[in-house]
Amino acid sequence: MAFTAKDVQALREMTGVGMMDCKKALTASDGDMDKAVEFLREKGLAASQKKAGRIAAEGMAYAAVIDGVGVAVEVNAETDFVGKNEKFVDFVKGVANVVAKENPSDLDDLLAKPYGNGRTVLEEQQEMVLVIGENIKVRRFARCTEGVHVPYVHAGGKIGVLVNMEVSAGLENNAEVLNAGKDAAMQIAALNPRFLDKSQVDQATLDEEKKIMLVQMENDPKMASKPEKVKEGIVNGKLGKFYKENCLLQQEFVKDNSVNVEQYVTSVAKAAGGTAVIKSFVRFEKGEGIEKKQENFAEEIAKQLGK
Repeated sequence: MAFTAKDVQALREMTGVGMMDCKKALTASDGDMDKAVEFLREKGLAASQKKAGRIAAEGMAYAAVIDGVGVAVEVNAETDFVGKNEKFVDFVKGVANVVAKENPSDLDDLLAKPYGNGRTVLEEQQEMVLVIGENIKVRRFARCTEGVHVPYVHAGGKIGVLVNMEVSAGLENNAEVLNAGKDAAMQIAALNPRFLDKSQVDQATLDEEKKIMLVQMENDPKMASKPEKVKEGIVNGKLGKFYKENCLLQQEFVKDNSVNVEQYVTSVAKAAGGTAVIKSFVRFEKGEGIEKKQENFAEEIAKQLGK
């Protein structure tokens, strides 16, 4: 019995197995869908379907410059142990290479791109699930082609940072300027600024901060009786502190708190005979925003023992 591309897609959706393996299964089963599913189960391939629903909040965040393209990716796994697995790390780096080479438009497009070994990224991801035995998911990526890129990976993949800089001619490979970019990347990893520059703070965020500050003053007996104009002045003064805490360029440089990050980068470039400006940054922290499953180890053991 013949089969179509739609049959291959249907089998893929049913089992979570890669396209090529689904084709093999349908060929071996003469197009019979039930037999094809049984074929995949016998081969141990359909097991990836069960793993696909499990929470993956560990893994690795990674940043690199590949053929002049700045790339940051996050790939998740279920346990921290897998994040150190050599095959998993190679897969993460392979995904970064695909991002650099193929310029995907979004995550779905990335998963459909060729991984470089005859499989797509999605099929290679499913292969990793089968080989490693955990749910593995490519979660997000960033790609930058303009300017100079400085990557930094913290704690073996807990945080990946990519800093993009605009530098004057001749400073593209200057060691001191690149080191300044790395210093900024390390500060981003440590302090997690919400914005690049104070000019990027949206009005809704400012309004919320002002509201919180005014409520705090209302709850302070010493401040509550002050005129509204005085309170507004105090609030505007406190916003300066907000910028210093939340905006990278206005943050005090951690290695020298007499200057902020913007001043530090500017001074390094000036000493090198040119200019440098941080234009953007990406910070991926593995598992950020993913609700982790809370396990009760004693209860789990009791269940296994049938108690």
